[in-house]
Amino acid sequence: MRRLLSVLSLAFLLSLLLMPVGCAVALPGPMASAPQAASSANTEAAGERTVQDLLGRQVALPRHVQRVAAAGPGALRLIVYLQAQDMVVGVEDAENRWDPAGRPYIMAHPELRGLPSIGPGGPGNLPDAEALVQVNPDVLFLTYVDGRTADNLQSQTGIPVVVLSYGDDPFSQELLSSLELAGSILGTEERAAEVVAFVKETLADLDRRTADIPDSERPTTYVGGIGYKGAHGLESTESAFPVLRAVHARNVADELPAGHHMVDREKIVEWDPEIIFLDEGGLELVLQDFAKSPDFYRSLTAFQKGQVYGLLPYNYYSTNVETALADAYFAGKVLYPERFADVDPAAKADELYAFLVGKPLYAEMKEAFGGFGKLDLESATVQ
Repeated sequence: MRRLLSVLSLAFLLSLLLMPVGCAVALPGPMASAPQAASSANTEAAGERTVQDLLGRQVALPRHVQRVAAAGPGALRLIVYLQAQDMVVGVEDAENRWDPAGRPYIMAHPELRGLPSIGPGGPGNLPDAEALVQVNPDVLFLTYVDGRTADNLQSQTGIPVVVLSYGDDPFSQELLSSLELAGSILGTEERAAEVVAFVKETLADLDRRTADIPDSERPTTYVGGIGYKGAHGLESTESAFPVLRAVHARNVADELPAGHHMVDREKIVEWDPEIIFLDEGGLELVLQDFAKSPDFYRSLTAFQKGQVYGLLPYNYYSTNVETALADAYFAGKVLYPERFADVDPAAKADELYAFLVGKPLYAEMKEAFGGFGKLDLESATVQ
């Protein structure tokens, strides 16, 4: 049994900064099916090349990039996935202002927090043009902006701006294409190919373990406490929830349109799912609500039978892919224990953290949020 009370304040602060996939959507721009490299005689003669970013923009940049900046939700994370963090010359103030817990790329590389500022950071905040000029990167990677914004910043600074994308799903093709594009720019093509293959194979493993399970053997499931533009309690859920979808779970909320929803308590009682998962980023609000309305929770079968489990929050300044994948393995272990008999969720999480960000971090994530296990709201503990 671990006490949760010591970590709930941290979880609450993180939940205020949760950014669900797709909530900071770039303004419309021409989209490419996949980024494509192009070149011309002029750029080759100048030692440059032209690439097509995730908005379909043609961007001329140096053929050999040595200095990099990354701004916007999740941009710096992708550079860490590519093991190019030593090329970064400046970071957003938010990386220093926010507690690193919940952002594994910073937890694994605290040295990044000591780099010069390139602007305030945080959703909706662009980098500072003067600060960018001072750190003088060869290229700026940017996320969650439209083409006009990227073009304006490029004109103001003279720095090539390449827009990357997480798409609308933690495991989207846009994300994988962004890794491939950034890898080609940074000279880390081999690492990019490894990361893309790793993510695809991990998803394929989850699929192989669960795709053929009959519906009659799939317990009904619900996920609550999901952060969406702030912290929320049990009523905050998501249909087509990526973690549950990865293991072919019977998410009761899937009868709703895809995306985030605030559902009535009466609906949760009507669904009465057999198993409930709680995003530990919203756990403080759930505990506060339980203290006020214990009868509501005790009326649910999952609470009566002790089938309530914690998931690590994976949306913090866009998607932490490794945490989302770790959550999927834990969810699979809970829902179909015989199919995941060979999986230790904590060890699997460390494998994922080590490969993608370079350091096993499950113990630190567990200390911050509670970790994988059964949640007991009566005693505020995770088992």
